[in-house]
Amino acid sequence: SQQGCDPFAQTQRSKLQHRRARINQQINKEMRMRAGAENLFRATSNHKVKETVALELSYVNSNLQLLKEELEELNSSMDVYQNDSESISVPMIPLGLKETKELDLLVPLKDFISQHYGEEGVLFEKEIKEFMELRQAMRTPSRNEAGLELLMEYYNQLYFLDSRFFPPTKTLGVFFHWYDSLTGVPSHQRALAFEKGSVLFNLGALHTQIGARQDRASLPGLNQAIDAFQKAAGAFNYLKENFSNAPSLDMSAASLTMLVRLMVAQVQECVFEKMTLLRTQNDFLARLQLAQEAARVEDVYSLVHQTMSQPHVKDYVPFSWTTMVHVKSEHFKALSHYFAAIALCDCPAPSDAELLEQEKAFLQFHVTMPEGPSLRVLLQDPEERRKLGKAHLKKAIMKHEEAMRIHGLCKILRKMDILQEVLSFAHKRSLSKYSEIDHEEDFFETGEAPDIHPKTHQKPEIKSPNFSQVKVTDLFHRLGPLSVFSAKNKWYPARRVHLMRGENGFGFTLRGDSPVLIAGVIPGGCAAEAGLKEGDYIISVNGKDCKWSKHAEVVQLLKSTGKEGVDIGVITLQGSECPKAVDRKAAVMSSGSGMLKSNKENSRKSLMNSKSASTLLVWGKKSKRSKKSTYSGVPFTAVGDNEAMY
Repeated sequence: SQQGCDPFAQTQRSKLQHRRARINQQINKEMRMRAGAENLFRATSNHKVKETVALELSYVNSNLQLLKEELEELNSSMDVYQNDSESISVPMIPLGLKETKELDLLVPLKDFISQHYGEEGVLFEKEIKEFMELRQAMRTPSRNEAGLELLMEYYNQLYFLDSRFFPPTKTLGVFFHWYDSLTGVPSHQRALAFEKGSVLFNLGALHTQIGARQDRASLPGLNQAIDAFQKAAGAFNYLKENFSNAPSLDMSAASLTMLVRLMVAQVQECVFEKMTLLRTQNDFLARLQLAQEAARVEDVYSLVHQTMSQPHVKDYVPFSWTTMVHVKSEHFKALSHYFAAIALCDCPAPSDAELLEQEKAFLQFHVTMPEGPSLRVLLQDPEERRKLGKAHLKKAIMKHEEAMRIHGLCKILRKMDILQEVLSFAHKRSLSKYSEIDHEEDFFETGEAPDIHPKTHQKPEIKSPNFSQVKVTDLFHRLGPLSVFSAKNKWYPARRVHLMRGENGFGFTLRGDSPVLIAGVIPGGCAAEAGLKEGDYIISVNGKDCKWSKHAEVVQLLKSTGKEGVDIGVITLQGSECPKAVDRKAAVMSSGSGMLKSNKENSRKSLMNSKSASTLLVWGKKSKRSKKSTYSGVPFTAVGDNEAMY
């Protein structure tokens, strides 16, 4: 079975998760104290008690503030997730995993099995324990493909758990507890959708950690980082589109929108790094392209910064994240102007053959046209090129300084030497270029350089999770085929019927397999005499379990009976004495008010139960009703095309 990584292996990362878990527990305790104090404050009319409680409340609130600050500092431990390569890469923002409490399902599932399925709950202890072990393992997934598969496996297994044990009308009575990834605030819900959503969130978070630890100084590392951040964006986006009403802030629509945009920006930054890595030519056009790529990175980070500054988001996003994103938008704006200046000042004026192509590229380069001579004159006149280049450098230097100023405002980022180094290196590079092209006899006032038009050669993709890549088998397979033996169906207690074989066979028609259905009963025949009804499912023949048996197997068992007859176990679904109703009923998830609902999940699930399962994500296909018709030589006209008469 799948293993999580050893939570006690004292790697930097697991130390981090331990501290996170400890803070989460303290926050939990303080929240309980606060709730108690608030209730007392509201309930009492005694002035002295009110004063004491108010004092206690302010104490608890300041404690919570300190704990949240400590958690924020942990959430900003980006260096723990970065790689150990020598070359300088700007740090990326990874997300911490949501923590969860242990869950004991042994009693609730055993009870449900005996009450709903009429089976001995104790006989399913092995399966229940296996499920609980899988849940335990997925709390500490390793930061690699195996960890991702572990989360996917558990997520897929929840589909079966839902179908088997969560009827539309009531819950199992167990609570799923999860802590907010950013604030550590605990939430709990009975809805399984909250468990699914939290696992999906962790899938996204694990992708961010894998992306942040890649060595981006090499092409394979960059491509892996791009892939990881695109998949993280896909997981958060899928969560936003398929689940609503989450009880915790990190899974609110506003927060998920912000996370998707942050991941897209980190992809765009990797694309820029890829271009600088692959750049073989230093010609004019290549440098213009770099400037436009940098402008594109600035553009997406500005959008993230805007999103993080919105009312519902800014209060709980770590200040260090908001600052980092702001710093990056200024830094890449500076780079776009730097590369524009380099293109103009370090490249020779174009030959007549190159002029047309360069003029065309330059036409679409600036957001507004630069003042001064026509583009053609500008491109061919080294002095004009130097003038515009100088204006671009002046703007670059201003932006570098702004990036460094913002960086200095955040004490957590000030500790990050890597970022400091990158910013000051870029600043010095622009300064030295400026002094190189600055002439003492320049008497002209350096103009305002127009901004660069953002453009990328590789648009980030949002890659949705591909759940079908991890195949799982239903742990509770022994309960019988899901098409009948599910939480949403109810049936009357199983009946044992003793059936004799008459001259004309047993007197019924059978249809399909797993389980085989009695589709028709001949009036006055042996089956009718024994009390079998149309719509009964055959679950055993002579004590042999037949829930999963194919049509032919059941027929074989029936035919091999002698004069003494045969014992058949059957069940009848409630409310579907007409068998067609079974297929029509769609599985609908519990949608108790105020609970996290997975709306689209529902419609997907009802589709899953219909005949078009093959076009959907393969969670577990229902076996198709057998189309084989076997007649046992009895002329009986009312037999349908996929039914057989016995």
